[in-house]
Amino acid sequence: MQEVSTKPYLLRAIYEWCTDNGYTPYITVLVDGRTRVPMQFVKNGEIVLNISFEATSGLKMDNDFINFSARFGGVSRDISVPVDNVVAIYARENGQGMAFEVPVVTGSAEENQEPTDAPISVAGGLTSVPTGEKTNAESDASPEEDPEPPKKGGRPVLTRIK
Repeated sequence: MQEVSTKPYLLRAIYEWCTDNGYTPYITVLVDGRTRVPMQFVKNGEIVLNISFEATSGLKMDNDFINFSARFGGVSRDISVPVDNVVAIYARENGQGMAFEVPVVTGSAEENQEPTDAPISVAGGLTSVPTGEKTNAESDASPEEDPEPPKKGGRPVLTRIK
C-alpha cells in the first residue's frame, strides 16, 4: 500500500487552526492543466484563494484535491485544486502558516514561462528560496556588508527556506 503524503493533513490542520482563532485561511496555488480556477485571476502561474467558510460553499479538502464553490466578480464558480499544487496556506491577518515544496508544474497556464532559479514570491510575504550554489552576487558579498537593513513594523513575513 502506498503511503499517503502528510501535506493534505497539514493543510487541514492549518485550516482548522485559522478558523479556530478567527483568522481567514488563504492558499496559494500553482496553476496547471489539472487546476480549475478562473484564469483571469491567475498571475505568474499562481492564484491566491480565500478558503474561509464565509467565502466558500461546499469546501471539501481530500487527500488529492481541494474542491469548493466561490464567487468571483459576483459569479459562482466551481474550484478544483490538486493538493500537490498548493504552495502555501496561511492566515491573512498575520501571515502565519506553512509553505510547501514548490512542485514542478507541467501543462502550466503560462506555457511560455521559462523555469528560473530566482526566488518565487508567494502570498504577499512567503518566499521560496532556491537551494543550490550561490550566485555571483551572493558569493562576492562579505558577511559584514548588509545591503539593506531589516524593516521594522508592518505585516509579519513567513519565509520558506528549503
